[in-house]
Amino acid sequence: MRVRCAAPELEDRMRDRHHPKTGALRLKLMAGAALCALPVLGVAGASVAQTAGVQPSPAPAAPVVQVRGEDGLTPDALYVEATSAEREGDTVNAKGGQAEDRVFARFQDHTLRAEDMTYDLKTGIAEAAGQVELISPDGTVVHASQLQLTEGLKTGIAVDLATRSPEGATLMAATAVRRSENISELNRVLFMPCPVCENDPKAQPAVTFQAEKAVQDEELRAILYRNVVVRVGGVPVFYTPYLAHPDPSVDRASGFLIPRIDYEQGLGLSIEAPYLHVVSPSEDWLFSPRVNTNVAPLMNVQWRRRFDSGTIVARGGYTYARNFGDFDLDGDGDAESKVHFGDSTHRSYILAHGKFDLNDDWRWGFTAERVSDKTLFDRYDVNSAYQDNGLYYGDRRRLISQIYAERQTQRSYLSVAAFSIQSLRLDPRFAATDFRDPDGFKVFESDNSLPLVAPIIDARWEPEGPVLGGRLRLQGSAVALTRDAYVGFPTLRPELVQPGPTDGLPGVDSRRVTGKMDWRRVMISPMGLRWEPFVDMRADVYSIDDLPPFLGIDNDTVSRVRTSAGVDVSYPLYRPFAGSGSIILEPMAQLSISNKADLDRLIPIEDSQTFELDHISLFRMDRFPGYDLLEGGWRFTAGARATFNWDDARSASLFVGRSTRADDEPAYFIPVPDDTTQLYDPSGLARRNSDWVVQGTFDPSERMRGWFHAVMDDSGTLRRAEATISGDWGRRNSGALSYILDNSNPLAGPNNRNYEFVQVAAQQFVYGNWGVTVRGIADMERDLITRSEVGLLYDDDCFRVEIGWRRDNTRVRPTGPSEGIFIRLNLATFGGNGYDDSELR
Repeated sequence: MRVRCAAPELEDRMRDRHHPKTGALRLKLMAGAALCALPVLGVAGASVAQTAGVQPSPAPAAPVVQVRGEDGLTPDALYVEATSAEREGDTVNAKGGQAEDRVFARFQDHTLRAEDMTYDLKTGIAEAAGQVELISPDGTVVHASQLQLTEGLKTGIAVDLATRSPEGATLMAATAVRRSENISELNRVLFMPCPVCENDPKAQPAVTFQAEKAVQDEELRAILYRNVVVRVGGVPVFYTPYLAHPDPSVDRASGFLIPRIDYEQGLGLSIEAPYLHVVSPSEDWLFSPRVNTNVAPLMNVQWRRRFDSGTIVARGGYTYARNFGDFDLDGDGDAESKVHFGDSTHRSYILAHGKFDLNDDWRWGFTAERVSDKTLFDRYDVNSAYQDNGLYYGDRRRLISQIYAERQTQRSYLSVAAFSIQSLRLDPRFAATDFRDPDGFKVFESDNSLPLVAPIIDARWEPEGPVLGGRLRLQGSAVALTRDAYVGFPTLRPELVQPGPTDGLPGVDSRRVTGKMDWRRVMISPMGLRWEPFVDMRADVYSIDDLPPFLGIDNDTVSRVRTSAGVDVSYPLYRPFAGSGSIILEPMAQLSISNKADLDRLIPIEDSQTFELDHISLFRMDRFPGYDLLEGGWRFTAGARATFNWDDARSASLFVGRSTRADDEPAYFIPVPDDTTQLYDPSGLARRNSDWVVQGTFDPSERMRGWFHAVMDDSGTLRRAEATISGDWGRRNSGALSYILDNSNPLAGPNNRNYEFVQVAAQQFVYGNWGVTVRGIADMERDLITRSEVGLLYDDDCFRVEIGWRRDNTRVRPTGPSEGIFIRLNLATFGGNGYDDSELR
């Protein structure tokens, strides 16, 4: 017979736990009703859901209110479901069978299953034996052959303990004693930080920690071991008399992180051992010294702090050392070893950023990025040195320090900022000599040639509701640029740049204020033709100071106004195919008329230098980024897109388009960097007919994806192109292949600035969890592999390690080619390290 002890309001809730026959169910309910009558008959104890610790007393004059948990039980209540249950005084004894017929009990938000259970209602002590299973409110499951718990579950004893956290980590011990609410001692311990494959009984855990004794400190949230053997795939690989790591439930805790070990020619053998110090839930420090056998160590430190309104992350490094590297002094292609040179000096860097919300509309932030010498990141292989934080981003190999404030609402936006830039780029004037001076040292771009931007203001506002049936947007912009050193192009137009020495000439300063009005309305005809008439009005005022003496003027003010009107037209056509396929054809066109653009020769080209002609920018009114370059006159742009879909998950698309204007625009031509007497058009917009834009995507299957973009001239010659294809096969095999080309520079010979690169990355598993990984970048223009990496890989659900060889032969490296061995290690529970050579800018 099974007896169910439950409060009346719990009976229906628990009834669906088992599905017995009708007669058996009636018998259980009758037994439950009998137990419910015990307090009424004056028996010491509690009701069906036995109220632990409540002494018998006369019925109170007023009702007693008790807070109930999610399961309906009060904090001192007990629910029992068992084959047989009896009560002797304050003790409830319950017996069950095996497997699903075990005793089921609920108390103090915990669930207990066992073959036998005893619970003292007065003291709250619980004892259980036989296939014991205890589930805590956070989902942690404890298994044992015997278990004893005291009042409040603060202490206890377990035999043959096994527990699994919600994250999948498993901890087993022959015996366990919970000495207090926070301290547990375990003997003959086995800890597995990752889930074990239950479908394969012969599978070995990826990583195990076997110890003679362990202490789990829940207040410290750490597990400390004695006499530890670390096994990988069941094979012992490491022994230590002492080991500590955070509890698996800990998001972060003080302690050592996984070290980073690698070897590089300049540095020698390097070991970086990060130590995380958690100050509070909102603050921590990361100390990460990097010790090298060939050069002085580098200390890296990171501080993170979260405030009520925002976050600050500050990262820095310091060393006191000489320079080091290899240089090709005689130009024969072989680097002469020059390991140490120069004087020892203080070398450091700082990379910091912060962002704060003042209220729902306003926020402010900053970045502080500086390095003492331009080669430090390369020499010491500093990870993730170039990141995008803040309102404005520095380009590749440039650091930006800024402060900004933003206000954004549903209909308006305002930003005010100021920033300065430090360049770590090589000086393009020395490209012919591999960016080296006569002594063989790399020559870098001067920071004095870059402007101080203070302030830069951007504002937008849209009135609520339509204006003349369309959307109206008002914009404003202002910027002030200050330079210390003279720069020719792009601060001065090509025709203003004069040959000869420029040392001592002042840097040209400029200020600009812009106002703009943009109105656009969308209309769709009954046939589905989409019309978008628009009006665009813009006014600019420039003030230029410190012009070079050879121009004959020191300063000037230039103003210009452009008014444009036009219409965008598109006609999407859709046709389904038999089955699940379809095709969408979308021809589109734009006609615009403007007054002729005023491109005064004194207006500097500061914010319109980098331009990418694609299917989006092709139809913009202002196709150049920024404000310094603009277009005028009449212009007609046309294109078409075709999209094919089939088998639900497969698709391909193709776009082709170009633009035509009334006349050529010579102002868009710029000088060739290595021969300023020649001009070329990197934008593809300088001539009457623009370059052709071809762009497409292709997803032939769920496992393969691709994308390409190309710009061609009238003869079909590729001027720029980029393509990427990636895919995966098997369960974990994957690969990606990318191609990029810039063939717009007309200068013949090795000094042209054209480039062509192929990049590949792949991993292939050969046997079980073992595989190989390959990464590489090839410079097709110079017939040189600039970066390459080959590694041996082991990867399972919680453990990944790569050991391999890499070579870096990029032109920007000041120390010449570098080779080395890398080790990357990642554990699902403890995090990981890894060699990260990515530059996000």
